[in-house]
Amino acid sequence: MIEPIPHLTLVLGGARSGKSRHAEALIEALPGPWAYIATAEAWDDEMTARIAEHRARRSADWLTVDAPLELPEAIRGLPEGRPVLVDCLTLWLTNLILAERDTAAAGRALIEACAQATAPIVLVSNEVGLGIVPDNALARRFRDEAGRLHQAIAARAGRVVLMVAGLPMQVK
Repeated sequence: MIEPIPHLTLVLGGARSGKSRHAEALIEALPGPWAYIATAEAWDDEMTARIAEHRARRSADWLTVDAPLELPEAIRGLPEGRPVLVDCLTLWLTNLILAERDTAAAGRALIEACAQATAPIVLVSNEVGLGIVPDNALARRFRDEAGRLHQAIAARAGRVVLMVAGLPMQVK
């Protein structure tokens, strides 16, 4: 059974942990229509297939908005009162880093946009800080920035879920 959803939920987990499916179930427990903000860019055949798989799961009741860089603006631009799922923050962060954007300012803008939203928001992100220390500076920067972003969002979220092997573990 899925409990009532708070204004802001963060769903974390590793690759193929069931994050997206769980987040979709949380949003679909609310009256539709719903919004899905996708941050992925199809750089190769594998990512193209992943994006197609995610799109195929969603019904026509979902409005899909692509926002690889302008995530706060995409949230602000949604129809008022529409529940939203953002998938995923780590891809968004990767896009920001590669575009040489100010990730700290972007994170603050995201938190502000979420606070101003009129409907529940579920943010999906990869937990990347549980493994070994990466061997290169860019990967270490990404891991550290993802950790800081997750902490800032988790502090404001009404619920934080860690997905493990398809099982949701409520952290907050």
